[in-house]
Amino acid sequence: MKKYLAFFRLRSAMGLQYRAAALAGIATQFAWGFIEIMAMHVFYTENTDTFPMDFPATTSYIWLQQAFLVLFSTWMMENEIFDSIVNGNIIYELCRPVNIYNMWFSRSIADRLSRAVLRCFPILIISLFLPLPYGLSAPAGLQYFLLFLITLALGLAVTVSFCMLVYVLTFFTISPQGLRILFTSSVEFFAGAIIPLPFFPENIQKIMELLPFASMQNVALRIYSGSMDNTQIQKAVILQLAWLVIITLTGKILCYFAEKKITIQGG
Repeated sequence: MKKYLAFFRLRSAMGLQYRAAALAGIATQFAWGFIEIMAMHVFYTENTDTFPMDFPATTSYIWLQQAFLVLFSTWMMENEIFDSIVNGNIIYELCRPVNIYNMWFSRSIADRLSRAVLRCFPILIISLFLPLPYGLSAPAGLQYFLLFLITLALGLAVTVSFCMLVYVLTFFTISPQGLRILFTSSVEFFAGAIIPLPFFPENIQKIMELLPFASMQNVALRIYSGSMDNTQIQKAVILQLAWLVIITLTGKILCYFAEKKITIQGG
């Protein structure tokens, strides 16, 4: 465990160094958040009653999505890992007395958390002081805020486990580009990153909520914004735990077989 914590600390320290990139990201996310909110406001002014979430809940969802973008964006995978698999430098990783899956997992968690720390607080603080209904609303209560934090951590774990699955599948392909395009585009749509899941037709929404993508950002953001009742929250948390176990075990099993079958060419 100590060696994986060491990888976690090293990656966290590295991620905290990119302050200029964080500032650029904050500016971009503020601009994108305002664009989304203004676009939503146009639709809400026509007929508020037709929407499954009220406007303050929707704006809270958008601001939280922008604040924690780096935690749940599957397109922010590490090129360094893909390159090491493709060019054969993975052999140096395999020579280390560590479990490569656990090492990559700890690195990925640290990388996302360190970037989120630099970006999330300015967005959260400023959005809290914006006038309602355009700003971030307070959670419904302490219970919901604690559930938000728990499901946020579970959502991050599911996201990283899913990215780990993409890394491992790269062992079985010539190029990772096809996998990355397929999986990242699927996640963006089905996780509620483009449109919150409650806005989909009810029959489609029920199916989408059972998929692993809904266990990423969707649960935490909807709990905070108050668009889930207690029954829905219990079901969502169970699904988060189930998908975390399933995806992690699948990734570990595939990684085991990949390490046994891997062939490094060159001299």
